[in-house]
Amino acid sequence: MTAPISLRGVTKHYGSFVAVDDVSLDVEAGSICGLLGPNGAGKTTTFKCLLGFAKPTSGAIAIEGAPLTPATFESLAYVPERATLYDDFTIADHLEIYRRSYKSYEPARARELLALFELDPSKRAKRLSKGMRTAVALTLAFSIRPRVLILDEPSSGLDPVHQRNVLDLMIDAAANGAAILFSSHQVGQVERAADSVAIMKKGQLIVNSGIDDLKTGEKIIEAVFAGPAPDLGDLAGDPQVGSTVRAVTREGSDEIAQRLFALHPKSIRTIDLNLEEIFMNAVSGDQR
Repeated sequence: MTAPISLRGVTKHYGSFVAVDDVSLDVEAGSICGLLGPNGAGKTTTFKCLLGFAKPTSGAIAIEGAPLTPATFESLAYVPERATLYDDFTIADHLEIYRRSYKSYEPARARELLALFELDPSKRAKRLSKGMRTAVALTLAFSIRPRVLILDEPSSGLDPVHQRNVLDLMIDAAANGAAILFSSHQVGQVERAADSVAIMKKGQLIVNSGIDDLKTGEKIIEAVFAGPAPDLGDLAGDPQVGSTVRAVTREGSDEIAQRLFALHPKSIRTIDLNLEEIFMNAVSGDQR
C-alpha cells in the first residue's frame, strides 16, 4: 500500500544552491513523523515542495498515492510556522470560510477546538497574539479531520499547556488513521509524539528511522580503567579522558562492550541516549 505522504529523490535547487538534496521519505497512515534539523537544513523547503508552493528540480511527490491537485486539500491540512489569517476577519469568519469550503468540516469539532485553545470566536485576527494565531490555524486544520497533516512548528508561540494539547491532537488524529509530518525545534516534542524521526542537515536526510529502533541502536559504552587506558586499536579515535573511555555507537553496542570488557576495566556500563542526544550527535557529525 502506498504511504499517504511519499517523497522520492526530491531535490530543489535555487540557482547553484542545493536547498534539498535527494530526499526520500514515507509517512504511513496512522503514524507521526517528526522532522528535525538545524536552521537552514531544508525542512521548510521540503514542506514547500510537498505542498506545491515550490516546484522540485527533480524527484516525485505523492499524497495518498497521487500527485498534488486542488482536490487533495479536501483531505490534507497544513499549518505553517507563521499562521496566515485575514486581519479584519474574526475567528468565526475564518471558520465560516472553512464551513463553506470543506465538505468534511465539522462545526461541533470546531467548537471543541475553540474551547480547548480558549479562543473567543468574535475576536478579529489582527488582535491575536502569535500563539493565538497558531491556535486558530490548528483549529481550522483539525476541524476538517484531515487524513494527511503537514505541520510546520505547530506549537509556535503556544504556552506549555496548549503545546501539550497540540501533541494530544496529533496523537489522537494518528490513532484514527491520519498520516502526520511535523517539524519542531523542540526535540522533546518529537520524542513524545512521533513514532519515527527524520533528521536533515544541509539539505540531506541523514537519519530516517523509527524512534524506538534509533534509541535501541545508539548507545554510549563507558569503561573505567585502573591505570592508563590500554591500546584500543580501531577504537582509539573515540574520546578519552585519563583512564575513562567513552565510545559512541550507532549499532553493535554489545560487540563494543565485549571488546572493552576483555581489556579488564574496573567498571563498564552502557548508557542509553535520548532523542536530543542522538540528534546532536547526528547534526554535529559524530558518526562513530
